[in-house]
Amino acid sequence: MYPHGILRITAAAPHLAVANPMVNAERTIAAIEQSDSDLLLFPELGLTGYTCGDLFATDSLIDAALAALIQIKRHSETHEKIVVVGLPCSVGGSMMNVAAVICLGEIAGIVPKTFLPTYREFYEGRYFRAASEIDPETLTIDGFEVPFGTDLLFNTGAAKIAVEICEDLWTPIPPSSRAALAGANVLLNLSASNETIGKASWRRDLVRSQSGRCIAAYAYSSAGPGESTSDLVFGGHCLIAENGNLLSESRRVGDALEPAYCAETSVTCDIDLQRLMHDRRVVGSFDDGAMDIDEYRDIELHAGSTPRPMKEKLFRRVDAHPFVPDESDELEHRCGEILAIQTAGLIKRLSRLPANLTLSIGISGGLDSTLALLIALRACDATGRDRKTICGITMPGFGTTQHTRTSADRLIELTGITGECIDIRDLCLDSFRALGHSPLGIAIDESTTSQSLHEQLLALPDDASDLTFENVQARIRTMLLMSRGFVLGTGDMSEQALGWCTYNADHMSMYNVNTSIPKTLVRFLVRYSADHHFDGDLRQVLHRVADTPISPELLPPAADGTIRQNTESSIGAYELHDFFLFHFIRNGFSRDKILYLASHAQFNKPFSADEIAETLDTFLKRFFANQFKRNCVPDGPKVGSVSLSPRGDWRMPSDADPDAFY
Repeated sequence: MYPHGILRITAAAPHLAVANPMVNAERTIAAIEQSDSDLLLFPELGLTGYTCGDLFATDSLIDAALAALIQIKRHSETHEKIVVVGLPCSVGGSMMNVAAVICLGEIAGIVPKTFLPTYREFYEGRYFRAASEIDPETLTIDGFEVPFGTDLLFNTGAAKIAVEICEDLWTPIPPSSRAALAGANVLLNLSASNETIGKASWRRDLVRSQSGRCIAAYAYSSAGPGESTSDLVFGGHCLIAENGNLLSESRRVGDALEPAYCAETSVTCDIDLQRLMHDRRVVGSFDDGAMDIDEYRDIELHAGSTPRPMKEKLFRRVDAHPFVPDESDELEHRCGEILAIQTAGLIKRLSRLPANLTLSIGISGGLDSTLALLIALRACDATGRDRKTICGITMPGFGTTQHTRTSADRLIELTGITGECIDIRDLCLDSFRALGHSPLGIAIDESTTSQSLHEQLLALPDDASDLTFENVQARIRTMLLMSRGFVLGTGDMSEQALGWCTYNADHMSMYNVNTSIPKTLVRFLVRYSADHHFDGDLRQVLHRVADTPISPELLPPAADGTIRQNTESSIGAYELHDFFLFHFIRNGFSRDKILYLASHAQFNKPFSADEIAETLDTFLKRFFANQFKRNCVPDGPKVGSVSLSPRGDWRMPSDADPDAFY
């Protein structure tokens, strides 16, 4: 019904005429006609106004409200949108505050308000009766039997819609909580919430938290400033949240923006139903409370309708860098939180070790080892441990460039840790001889020296490759580190996802603080630390590291001494891989869905559709092929919502067939 599970919702508060339902119906219809949304939500008692007072008991207002509802119903014959409006409704001998769900020329159902506020400025108990067990199951409206009750769920495609009204949300157990356990994933609230100092923040928290608790979308439309201002002012605050995240909100009275007054407000967002379904699948405790839920009546909307066309423009932000904190007021707090989690993990592990035990880190002058070093410094400083117990070992090999070598040496010097340099080329040459291996096709014998081999390597073409040549260097480095004490791992989550590491080499350590930090976040944190925690020469060196092309430096440099082995040139941009990693692991999306989202993301550089698709195929191929490496990674702290730890978040067979995922 909705391609990729994208459902467009508008929450609107049109300009209101108090006690004039026909004018309000016309304005509601105008808002419907101006929108391309699949679902439109309007405020509580929006056809009459919330502030009619004792006029709610008059026949004239009741009849006019019903006529306005029928007018909107008949207009809905001209479109396929779902419309939800609020009005007073005569039920038996009582008046009730209700929401009407309208679709395809029919009133699909009417939902009454469960909880009536009758305290402070609210007097709803004076005018209305709350929903109860004595309510009829249907009402006759315009000659048709219409389902009536709080037990109605409205189905359209993958969306299952539940409705509640204003105060229902502010209670300890909102009706929407029970509806969500019955399967509702789109929760609607028609509201008339007046503005007082600080109330908007609490309203925002309620909407966001209810969407999170229910793992659902939550749309909220509140009455606007056209309501009577005899005693109160209503702000027209409209909000849409999805699983704990506020997607967007409208203007409102009191938001300190210009113009200060908006007669009508609205907000439109695209809800991702596939994401919600995935999250409910993986949160096993969600359905545990469903056993005590009463039965609901399901009402089908759009039965037999054709699928909607693909939405070319999305009304939701697709973050190109989902692991990286936004540039917002919370930026410093979020970065501090990430670094603190990494540091706390290492402090606990160090607390179980002798105080004088050396903490060994292989310092390459690259991003990952730099971040690990910064965490080690924070851990030592926080616990009073001497920085000299950190041993930063540089191990230049056949692919090391002067640029990264200089960065590594300066990091050791400026941070005050113990430094050691071991040239691994002779050890590697001995290994090549023992293996009977010709590195990159170059014949070697007892007369070959590491320097002569190095000179021959520099003359090789740029596309020369030799996996054994690379792995020997990586394993020699790990052997040297492991022989010197407690080894702090440096590999990041992006490398784990892609298997971009040598098994039982840089893949292994005693503890890895970077294990759930993706590459895009590593770079960001190094730059953030440089700008916020260091100054002078060390700040400059950290920015130098962050600006260096990503490379394992296991193949010879170019003839001019620059890095030849550029990781992103080989496997694609980490910016893309981290995007794919997030949506594949966190959201469980298909290849087509990930490509669709990528087409709406603003990456740091433009990528063609073919390049994105090719890189995604590389990601999927390497992800499936390298689970065996992830099944035996060292301990390390989970930091964000995605982790590949086989002991925690991600358990997957190493020999799974990837065909169904392409």
